[in-house]
Amino acid sequence: MSRGSFVFTPMALRSLELDEDMLERYKYKKQLASHHLNSYMVKKEIRNRALLRSDTALPAAVCQDVVVQNALYTGDLEAMQHLFPRGATVNLIIEPQGGDMRWVATGEGLWSLSYEQELTTPLHITAGRGFADCLRLLLQRGANVDLSPGGTTALHEACENCQPECVKLLLVHGANANAVSEDGLMPLHICTSPGSLECAKCLLQYGAAINSRTIDEDDTPLHVAARNGLTDHTELYLRYGAAVDKQNNEGLTPLNVACSQRQEVQDLQVYFKVCQMLLGAGADVHTLDQDKHSPLHMACKNANPDIVDLLLANGACVNDMDYGGEAPMHNILKVVCFKVSHQPERIVRALLNHGSIRVWPGALPLVLKHCSESPRTIEVLLNAYSHLKVTDTWVESVSSEVYKEHKEFYDSVFSLALTPRSLQHLARCKLRNFLEGRVHKVVPKLDLPTYIKNYLLLEYRGYIH
Repeated sequence: MSRGSFVFTPMALRSLELDEDMLERYKYKKQLASHHLNSYMVKKEIRNRALLRSDTALPAAVCQDVVVQNALYTGDLEAMQHLFPRGATVNLIIEPQGGDMRWVATGEGLWSLSYEQELTTPLHITAGRGFADCLRLLLQRGANVDLSPGGTTALHEACENCQPECVKLLLVHGANANAVSEDGLMPLHICTSPGSLECAKCLLQYGAAINSRTIDEDDTPLHVAARNGLTDHTELYLRYGAAVDKQNNEGLTPLNVACSQRQEVQDLQVYFKVCQMLLGAGADVHTLDQDKHSPLHMACKNANPDIVDLLLANGACVNDMDYGGEAPMHNILKVVCFKVSHQPERIVRALLNHGSIRVWPGALPLVLKHCSESPRTIEVLLNAYSHLKVTDTWVESVSSEVYKEHKEFYDSVFSLALTPRSLQHLARCKLRNFLEGRVHKVVPKLDLPTYIKNYLLLEYRGYIH
């Protein structure tokens, strides 16, 4: 046995075990005492609130009381009536648990991940969750209606969560309808979903500025409604005198915004209705953004055929070029393969009938490669030419899968390598060239059978001849 070591006797080991048990009991008693103390402090704080008897709201105080927070987040009116009697402190700052993780500087060049906490108040919690009775109680107890420790007011919170009853309560109790959040948004800018319509109505009735601007984008409420495809909001704002041609920081008017928003098939009619309202209110179809994109450029990029027809009917120019030297026709041809379900052939046909520039013949094989999944688009494009030089490159541009699916159509295209265009088609091209950009105006007025009129307007047949 080495120097400095010794053997534990059974008696010594037993003594150590008893000491360890004693320490464990001591720790348990300490924890239990701490728990009782915390419980006592919570009850004491509640009793102290009940003793406060002041008619004016006290300055905001930080609240970490889990009993109070639980009552607020669950909308327990009965509990809140006990927790917030008359004269109680209702202007509380609450730091909710959880949140998103973010990197925070801890000093000396070190960073650590911590939960991002957003400060809130009882008003924010109840207004955002639609607990109108609880909100009314807090307001009656003198809560500061415009308190915004987290950068937004309770009114912003109610609008964001589509709680019209709470919005009205806050406004009736003096909430500022034009309060600006930390992000530079007023409550009207927060109304971004169909369910927020009643909130928007309340805000306007209580003096919300119809042409107010966001700080970052310089958007008006009408920009917000147009961007989100909100037809009822758009109608409401126009009725209140919203300016239709205000441009934001990117040079976009509400019409430009509606046309430029990405649209799925189910969204096409909604955005069409918004554009219809804006144009009916006098929106300018010629306004260009910073990149010289017109509403027509944007509608073609998003492949909304009804909006394209609407813009053309209101005088949009089919051959305006953006900074990249591209016309609306370029925009639609770029997206045909992604937007087949949007009926891109309707847009190509409308542009050509209004005098759009055509694709350089040498680039047709490339267009064929990218647009072959939409045979109707190819048909309309090819019928704008009196002569075509079909080569093996054309055949190679169509994948075998697409060819099998649309064999009859592409056989008619490839057969042009051996046969000229029909006399009927040549006559059509001659008349269209003579009329130039007036085809859409003149042809419907001609005393001709409907079948021939449609043929002149490049109606689809499913084959090339």
